[in-house]
Amino acid sequence: MKKLLLLVGLITLPTFASVSANVSFASDYIWRGMTQSDAPAIQGGFDYSAENGFYAGIWGSNVNFNNGAGSELDLYFGYGTEIAGVGVDVGYISYEYIDSDPDATFEEIYLGFSKGDLGLSFAFGQDGAPDYTEVSYSLGGVDFAYGEYDEYGNNFIISKGFACGSYDCAVAYTDFSDDGYGADEDALVFSISASL
Repeated sequence: MKKLLLLVGLITLPTFASVSANVSFASDYIWRGMTQSDAPAIQGGFDYSAENGFYAGIWGSNVNFNNGAGSELDLYFGYGTEIAGVGVDVGYISYEYIDSDPDATFEEIYLGFSKGDLGLSFAFGQDGAPDYTEVSYSLGGVDFAYGEYDEYGNNFIISKGFACGSYDCAVAYTDFSDDGYGADEDALVFSISASL
């Protein structure tokens, strides 16, 4: 049902809405400090945004898990606005893994706040999925973020975006420390992306 609602929203576009597309290549797909591909990743998606703050989208990437998953497909929608000078974003996202055990799919409801270069976000895992909290800050064009993922561990990322001709490039260092999960890791990642 959620997929049908998303599809209907994308098809019936009012004149004050827009649809954009994005595609990227990353030397590794890192999510919350943990590798999802353990190899280069091709990623991309489509986004719908309305003038009233509502948005929805679909995004995918190749992954490499021990459970047989070979690709990830995320479906999401939300609403963004500003209240008393503070940006507020609330939404829903479903992480779906193709060719994997159906139990691998999970959902989150998220809530984010932003003020200037400072951000704070919460992801509330549904049906027993763990919660995630992250604080981020941008200083002189360099982005920093620290997150804590219940039952898994914490991660830190420092990244810098820059132009590569007509493309957007970024380099990032990530570090993940586990809470007994057995996945301590760090990585230096490069990505290049384009939006349409």
